Amino acid sequence: MRFLAVLCVSCLLMGTQAQSSASFRRANAGNGRCQYSFTVDSPTEASCPSPGSSPEMEALKSRLGLLEALVTRLVGGEALSESSAGSGSQSGLQEAYNQVMGEKTQLEREKQRLDRQVQVLQKSMEDLRQEVERLRSRPCTQQPPPRVPEIDNSFKPGSGPALSHLVSRPGNTQGDTSSLRDPAWHYSSPRYEELTAVVTEVSAPNLDGPADISGCGDLVWVDQPEVHRKADSIAGKYGVWMQDPEAKEPYGPEMVWRIDAVGSEVRQLFGYENMDQLSRGFPTKVLLLPESVESTGATMYRGSLYYQRRLSRTLLRYDLLSESIAARRDLPHSGFHGQFPYSWGGYTDIDLAIDENGLWAIYSTNKAKGAIVLSQLDPHNLEVKGTWETKIRKTSVANAFMICGKLYTVASYTSPNTTVNYMYDTATSQGKTISVPFKNRYRYNSMVDYNPGQRKLYAWDNFYIVSYNVRLGKQ
Repeated sequence: MRFLAVLCVSCLLMGTQAQSSASFRRANAGNGRCQYSFTVDSPTEASCPSPGSSPEMEALKSRLGLLEALVTRLVGGEALSESSAGSGSQSGLQEAYNQVMGEKTQLEREKQRLDRQVQVLQKSMEDLRQEVERLRSRPCTQQPPPRVPEIDNSFKPGSGPALSHLVSRPGNTQGDTSSLRDPAWHYSSPRYEELTAVVTEVSAPNLDGPADISGCGDLVWVDQPEVHRKADSIAGKYGVWMQDPEAKEPYGPEMVWRIDAVGSEVRQLFGYENMDQLSRGFPTKVLLLPESVESTGATMYRGSLYYQRRLSRTLLRYDLLSESIAARRDLPHSGFHGQFPYSWGGYTDIDLAIDENGLWAIYSTNKAKGAIVLSQLDPHNLEVKGTWETKIRKTSVANAFMICGKLYTVASYTSPNTTVNYMYDTATSQGKTISVPFKNRYRYNSMVDYNPGQRKLYAWDNFYIVSYNVRLGKQ
């Protein structure tokens, strides 16, 4: 290493790659230090300038200083003999290498320990999240302190729901405009009031006789889930499946459609000839949608697939016969891509639904401050025909569906024993709390839709495609 340093310095001082005569001498200075001296032939010059009078000399001094520093690092300030210098350097390098490898092993062990801690923390967070969902789905049992009853003249019986997660309707704002993405709403608004839960008792339906499918009524009973199929891969953890209640050629009413909604580019629409083929996993048709799907809010109606285009508030009508987009329209002021989703997340800001009255959109806006907004849509051109604003916060419920012009919400998506906890009637513009038992057998229900033709609820529960028989009556 010393020999290489001398050669490099020689080249540095000459300013060229040519090999010139040079000598290097190492001697004992007498005070425990080594003294180094070297001689280098200078290039041919007319005269030798005096010290300090030339920029070249200053550069030489600088390079010499660098050389001295380099030599000091090489010898480490120790007076070693010429014969032991090479072996000492090699031993030092080996020792440094062993130290680095030891530190590497220690760091790997530390990383493994931290990974285990992260896994423990993630499991604790999941347990806490499930506990929160369980507590949220429980009815309120807190008793008020004893006091003299007071009449609240601001609340009239039957005027609206009273839940801890309901919201009061804010005053109208002037000049409400919409940009490509509305700003996120902050939940600290004082316009929301925490109210005492009120549960409406319903009469038990007659479960022995046949279901009443002749007309409309209130939802009074939901059966145990019936499993039709389990998804094959992680892409099927959550999604949407449907049947067209008013199917058109070339597909009949028995045709079943499915979309796996996991992924950033969801475009495949799978078709099955009937429920038996769905259970067997043999699609008879696979369509590639021209624009990707956002989440699990799609539905099928009158020979068209209706869905929300990814990363936008744009609604699309995909015609199954022509296999092309037949209509598109932005849903005015609606939140999208995580502004007002259901409590399970999944970018479920816009949920399209079908019932006996037609096509609906379930969503929220900044003006509504997160409360669920309902809009009835023209199934041909997607124009908004009417809009209703409820008093229940969209992010506080797990899912929602429409039956006979009435909105119903599910309290929890993970609790195995939860309830359909709220109903809003668009005919009277009134809402109320209810308590109809509902089962999440597999504890991650990401889609609940009503099929008016089958008089059933269709759901997607943690890889499982399930359906529920329902009863309609009078509450």
